[in-house]
Amino acid sequence: MATTPVIQTHDLTKAFRTYRKEEGLKGAFRGLFHRKYTETLAADRVSFSVGEGEFVGFLGPNGAGKTTVLKMLSGLLQPTSGSASVLGFNPAKRPVELKRQFALLMGQKNALWWDLPARESLELNRAIYGIDRKEFENTVGELIELLDVRDKMGVMVRELSLGERMKMELIAALLHRPKVLFLDEPTIGLDVMSQKKVREFLREYNRRHKVVTLLTSHYMQDIEELCERVILIDHGRIFFDGSLSEVVSRFTTTKIIEADFSMPLPDSFTPLGNVLERTPLQIKIEVPRTEVPKACTALLSGGQVIDLSVSEVPIEEVIRKVFGGQQEKHRIESQP
Repeated sequence: MATTPVIQTHDLTKAFRTYRKEEGLKGAFRGLFHRKYTETLAADRVSFSVGEGEFVGFLGPNGAGKTTVLKMLSGLLQPTSGSASVLGFNPAKRPVELKRQFALLMGQKNALWWDLPARESLELNRAIYGIDRKEFENTVGELIELLDVRDKMGVMVRELSLGERMKMELIAALLHRPKVLFLDEPTIGLDVMSQKKVREFLREYNRRHKVVTLLTSHYMQDIEELCERVILIDHGRIFFDGSLSEVVSRFTTTKIIEADFSMPLPDSFTPLGNVLERTPLQIKIEVPRTEVPKACTALLSGGQVIDLSVSEVPIEEVIRKVFGGQQEKHRIESQP
């Protein structure tokens, strides 16, 4: 059953106009009277919708337009053209009613006061949002339990580790119980354990409160564990919107076969497909999907197989190839 759209964009576009300085003294002098400008489309007719309770991955290489779109949805940037709606409000007008219902968390930005203990910093946010004392205590109590930071509440923010600080930033972002959450690289720079804890928290929080979440991340494990749906963007344009599994089936034509042997393979054995790894007792090959049965049969006939597995190409590799292809496509289209 289709869900009610909470976020909607239609042909959302943001163009940045930058001054292009000419080389040399003459160029600098001419620039005083006749300046040349270059227009860059950071977002180019972006259209999508996100329904109630959805957790959507928003993926693209650096400079693809992800953060620009999030900032327009948050009201931090005014679009050049097109429209956007968040919870029925136009974010470009920055209505107070919308500000109280969404949160934007950027992994490389700090929203807490460094020279205050975490609890006092959260108290300031409570005052800013005008949150009722009892509601504040209940919310903070739930969040510190989920993030396991109760013993860090009295520590100065600047003395917290990067992982602990990000957890506090999450608490600050969720104090007012937003209905929409924009996450821009929330696990960037965190160690493996901190990333895992943040992912577990976000998954559980979404399950409990059905908050609409739009996530950008360069860590594919974040996307794999949290998002069933992904939107792919490059050079400001969306070129895919669908399930993560569909990305694999649409953009790859191969599978990975791995086999273990009880006896070394003969040197004369030549497997089908592209050999990725090979030792006397193991082999890993990449073959076209249509050739999987034939390749498996050849491996079973060629040696004493004790284990055989067939898997999809890792999603990180798929995404890397997809964006590599988009970069090449854009380069060709840009040629005169």
